[in-house]
Amino acid sequence: QEVLRGRVQVDMEPVYALAEGTAYPLDTATAHRRVLEEAALFFSAMIYGWSFTYEVGERERRLPENFELERQGTVEFGDPGLKVTDAKLQDNWFSVWADYRLSASQKRRVGMWRAGGVRNLQAMGHAPLAADTAESSNWIEMKSAALEDAARTGIRAMLRQGERNRPKEARGFIALAEFPRYYIEAGQWTVSARFRVEITEIVPFAVY
Repeated sequence: QEVLRGRVQVDMEPVYALAEGTAYPLDTATAHRRVLEEAALFFSAMIYGWSFTYEVGERERRLPENFELERQGTVEFGDPGLKVTDAKLQDNWFSVWADYRLSASQKRRVGMWRAGGVRNLQAMGHAPLAADTAESSNWIEMKSAALEDAARTGIRAMLRQGERNRPKEARGFIALAEFPRYYIEAGQWTVSARFRVEITEIVPFAVY
């Protein structure tokens, strides 16, 4: 598969604009930039994903939980492989279809996510609409935070429910399977996302 594809929607009258300190409603140039930034975020998560280390923790043994995600690469804003088509403005929503043409090395990475042993995972994540300090890039940082929260939530559930004996620690990789769906609920970003997960190492409590 040489091209990844997904749909991006941007609200031209976002309810979080005041918290961000941005203009309301969005102008055309801002909307165009936002769909490109959001598409770059999703393509990064689909192609490169994250590595993770999860120390499950155990209350009875006074072992704290610790979860670390590390990005493995990014598709930068302005990448020539990223194109948008079928732009449409309807009911204050600006939507486009985004395409990303993969390089040879990226095709190999995407192929790894479809190999045997990779699990599918559906999860929800949350993040504030805006950080305490408003910045021009604040909105994409919050959407990224919600996506990473979904990855953590899904891996936690997979390891706590899927293993007969709950492990002490696990390591592996996780990537987005397709463009996620965002909406605002209870004053925060909520995202529903589907991931692919490869667990490379599980450390049982018996080792300790």
